[in-house]
Amino acid sequence: ATVKGDVHDIGKNIVGVVLQCNNFEVIDLGVMVPADKILDTADEVGADIIGLSGLITPSLEEMTNVAKEMQRRGMKQPLLIGGATTSRAHTAVKIEPNYENPVVWVPDASRAVGVASTLLSRDLREAYVAEVKTDYARIREQHAGRGEARKLLSLETARERGFKTDWNTYAPPVPKQPGIHVFRDYDLAEIAKTIDWTPFFQTWELAGRYPKILDDEVVGEEARKLFADAQAMLQKIIGEKWLSANGVIGLFPANTVNADDIEIYADESRTDTLMTWHNLRQQMEKPLDRPNMCLADFVAPRETGMKDYLGAFAVTAGGGRFDEKLAEFEKAHDDYNAILFKALADRLAEAFAEKLHQQVRTGFWGYAADENLSNEQVINEEYRGIRPAPGYPACPEHTEKGPLFDLLHATENTGLILTESFAMWPAAAVSGFYFSHPKSAYFAVAKIGRDQLEDYARRKGWDIATAEKWLAPNLA
Repeated sequence: ATVKGDVHDIGKNIVGVVLQCNNFEVIDLGVMVPADKILDTADEVGADIIGLSGLITPSLEEMTNVAKEMQRRGMKQPLLIGGATTSRAHTAVKIEPNYENPVVWVPDASRAVGVASTLLSRDLREAYVAEVKTDYARIREQHAGRGEARKLLSLETARERGFKTDWNTYAPPVPKQPGIHVFRDYDLAEIAKTIDWTPFFQTWELAGRYPKILDDEVVGEEARKLFADAQAMLQKIIGEKWLSANGVIGLFPANTVNADDIEIYADESRTDTLMTWHNLRQQMEKPLDRPNMCLADFVAPRETGMKDYLGAFAVTAGGGRFDEKLAEFEKAHDDYNAILFKALADRLAEAFAEKLHQQVRTGFWGYAADENLSNEQVINEEYRGIRPAPGYPACPEHTEKGPLFDLLHATENTGLILTESFAMWPAAAVSGFYFSHPKSAYFAVAKIGRDQLEDYARRKGWDIATAEKWLAPNLA
């Protein structure tokens, strides 16, 4: 099951197919599955193993809750952990200590059969479980040691060492077409031209960059077959309108406040605040020539009197006949095409986000009106500006998607909705913000200190427990 609050299931589905091809019976409970349903079903069917999947960071906390509930119920089944945000370290430190029976992190689908077979083997299980437990205990010990050695700056010092712009000599570009702009049923053929195929192959656990992967000595043949199938389905998606792409962008007056937050205003009077976007700052000690970054550093502080701007967006390629076509594949037990369809929808959503960003740079905002980049240059992000998304390393806190959706009236304009854990549904979706600053760049916030957690909680109006829940992956 994909755990409660999370909608991402391509990786889980691939694991299911691989296990079924190796004579395992797999009961797939789908997405957004509460702990009670997972564990009740496991009891009802006599499951030998329970597997949890998740992509967004709140899923990590939910997996811990499932482990605690398994312990409370006195369950015995091994618990397998997988998904893009999971890791051996997180499993060892946060999940495994809550359940006395085997807890194993499975990094990819290719390992699932070996792990599951070993756990069910009378001869191999005992030694394997002991090895995993020893390994995880060692990881916890190392983690505790790193925690003592890890050097964090105070939040005050980190802010002093933030990225600096001479606002007296920099003039922020004014959007040519401010406000909200809605795109409904965008031309899929046009979007398809900007697909980045490398992550598509990564979804199928084929390593290598496109197009070189097609000639790879090891995986080239499989990559070519998969790519041919993808191209054939993509033509059907476009020609028969299996999907529809809807998006919304907004360009607004904005200024940084409280050092790390960005206020977004309704108009040039800058008196009516539509949203305050709360951000986190890098706190790890770094060489003095490397600033402790925060996204707010790329927007002019309000006290400078400088008029700056920020963009926002939300797009999906999961509209139209998505549910209908997926149901057809599932009814026919056609797992391969069901997964292929979802993977292509995800690629189209990301390509749509890239397409609109290009239009923002060259037209709606217009700060790069003369930009003339090849598709490869666009994929390599050889342009001015960034489009960070809540939940990703530069702004890892997911709840900011709530006010972002309100700002853009995203549900009304695109059909997208947010789950209780702030995952987007349909899953083929991207949302985030646009920055125009020529030095704006992506980075990872990484670990933060208690002082920043408490300061963030104060700025958000949260209690400490809520801040700990949402910032747990980043808390040192």
